[in-house]
Amino acid sequence: MKSLTNSFSPTLKQRRRGLLCILFFGLIIFVWQLGSTGLVDETPPLFAAASRAMAETGNWFTPQVNGLPRFDKPPLVYWLMGMGFSIPGNTSWDPLGTWAARLPSALSTIFLMIVLGDTMMKYPQEENNFNRRTAVVTSLVFALSPLVIIWGRIAVSDALLCSTLGISLLFKWRRFANPEGEVWWLSWIFLSLAVLTKGPVALVLSGLIILFFALFQNNFLGILKILRVIPGLFIVFIISFPWYLIELLIEGKPFLDSFFGYHNLQRFTSVVNSHGEPWWFFLIVLCIASIPFTPFLLISIWRNVCNISNWSRRLIKKPEKSLFEFSFFWLIAVFIFFTISATKLPSYWLPATPAASVLISLSLTNNITEEFLKTLAWKFTIFLSLIFSIFLFSSKRWILLINDPEIPNFKEELSNSFLVEKAGFIFLLIAFLGIIFFSRKIYGKLLILQIPIVVANFLVVLPTFDLADRLRQLPLRQASELLLNSQNKNEPLVMVGAMKPSIHFYTNQVIVFEGRSKNAFLNVSDRLKNENRRGWKGRPIYGSNGSETALLLIDKRSVAKYYWQGLNPKVLGSFGVYSIWRLKREALERRAKSLKMEGVITNWKNPRPERF
Repeated sequence: MKSLTNSFSPTLKQRRRGLLCILFFGLIIFVWQLGSTGLVDETPPLFAAASRAMAETGNWFTPQVNGLPRFDKPPLVYWLMGMGFSIPGNTSWDPLGTWAARLPSALSTIFLMIVLGDTMMKYPQEENNFNRRTAVVTSLVFALSPLVIIWGRIAVSDALLCSTLGISLLFKWRRFANPEGEVWWLSWIFLSLAVLTKGPVALVLSGLIILFFALFQNNFLGILKILRVIPGLFIVFIISFPWYLIELLIEGKPFLDSFFGYHNLQRFTSVVNSHGEPWWFFLIVLCIASIPFTPFLLISIWRNVCNISNWSRRLIKKPEKSLFEFSFFWLIAVFIFFTISATKLPSYWLPATPAASVLISLSLTNNITEEFLKTLAWKFTIFLSLIFSIFLFSSKRWILLINDPEIPNFKEELSNSFLVEKAGFIFLLIAFLGIIFFSRKIYGKLLILQIPIVVANFLVVLPTFDLADRLRQLPLRQASELLLNSQNKNEPLVMVGAMKPSIHFYTNQVIVFEGRSKNAFLNVSDRLKNENRRGWKGRPIYGSNGSETALLLIDKRSVAKYYWQGLNPKVLGSFGVYSIWRLKREALERRAKSLKMEGVITNWKNPRPERF
């Protein structure tokens, strides 16, 4: 085994200063203006609505949305969001509901940044006398990944899975690096939280990573003993299994079929929601997720591949110096697992981003001995930044190609905002700084290149969120307010066309969602009379419990359908591409009968794995 020089290790006081610096960056990147915009359709309002329902009903076992159970994710993310909704008077300081819904993603991401930084300072890798700087670089490379910036500020479970699984893996490696100084059980507690965040996928990924790394180290049984796998799995079972058992006893087969059958097994073995991508999909995502530092990631991957390819003579470092190799197998395990999966989404790559950040930050240390590779990565980073800058400065050409029917004036608004030109300037600044510091022997060169990206968070990222919210979500919030202010007693609420669950979240009432087809028209008429949901049921047109009218939110594309014309609605207001109608249900019934004569049938009772 190659002998390695001991590295400088920061004192406890210096580590604290480094962690405070990381905390500061985490807060300004992920918490600043977190609640200034509304929830983005379509998935975040489902998480937020289920969490608020828990807080309001006191049922903390079964997530429910729009009067239906939501079995797609375990409860941890709902519990954390629900805690925010449970705070008395939360609507006064969180009128949009986004602080409560987004804070778990933001805080868990910051926590992972801190653990990453602490690991880099406590266990210096190779000959590196700037460990605090390395720690800050690593945490920022992770935080400034385009994927992490987006998912760390939205109300879904992906960031929480990335953080709980990432912290678990870092603590596992730390236990391997220092069995006497690191407790064994902490990593298993975080793995339990990961299982309560997204299910058995956390166990599978963790197991694959440990398997690959242990085989590389040629110490499979020894690593299992150090990590205390059997008692560790028992901890995972004790913490995570009770909810699954209780939910199965409460909900029975629908929970079993939906959570395990559809959202886990079927997503892995077949394409769900048209998210089938080619096998090389995550190669593209890998490159995009590390922009502009992708070249540094690629040379670290190449260095590890070269080491593995010479298997019999591979370099096996001391445990405390093996984070570079551990991170490689971490990244490769995520890549292999989700490449095999039939359903592929960009967010599936999030669990690999902490490993990528370690590989990038260590690419300029002695982990990469070939100076020409470091030089090549630096030059290619400059080149890519220049290319992106040119592409963005020529945005007038490709902005015209954007066509979003829900935001017909988006092209003009984006062009007038100069956001794309600001992004082009940021990449130009990165290239300029790269050229200046290219030949200088400064380890913190990566940190210098990160400064423009931090600035871009304020100049580009947050204003982009604001623009998207104003154009896409504000009309829905305004429509929700008018629906509530206009609603008569027992009057049902319907949304036709683009199905936006944020309408349910902002009205806090059951919404009858249907599409644009003829079947959808019949479904609306039939559901208003016959459907039963938890806390809501269809009502007759006449009688003391009936309603002769319905409030309907409909988009322009649906209005153009002939079967929605000639119904003589009372138009109460228009917001963007949406209009609010008060429609007599008798008119719906007459039109429904004519469609039935054409052979159209209802299909809302047919089993659908994803409904809201």
